[in-house]
Amino acid sequence: MGRLSPAFVEWLMGLPERHVTGVPGLTRRAQLHALGNGVVPQQAAHAVRLLLDRSERPAS
Repeated sequence: MGRLSPAFVEWLMGLPERHVTGVPGLTRRAQLHALGNGVVPQQAAHAVRLLLDRSERPAS
């Protein structure tokens, strides 16, 4: 059985190549930990858009 690659996780999250894996001194475990605690940028942008749309609607 293979091991999870931090570079693959970066790609799945839509992050730029080496966004986490290019940080000097981070072990594979630390990279996966940082990625696991991260936010998928597209998902965060969608949530912000929803909140902004909701805040722009008149109160009912």
